[in-house]
Amino acid sequence: MKLIFKLLRKIIISSFLLYGYNLLVQPLNLMIPINVITVSAITILGIPGLLAMVLILVYVY
Repeated sequence: MKLIFKLLRKIIISSFLLYGYNLLVQPLNLMIPINVITVSAITILGIPGLLAMVLILVYVY
């Protein structure tokens, strides 16, 4: 039961982190969509996962 709550907490924190990032970079038009793939990547990798997604977005865009 503790494992489920811990995972759920990480998913919620990752969602809010991605939402906060999208709010901050909205004027720059570098938004990352909030979907299952991006939230799960940030849940597993944490802040470095978000930074990697930003670098991929900048490199591809």
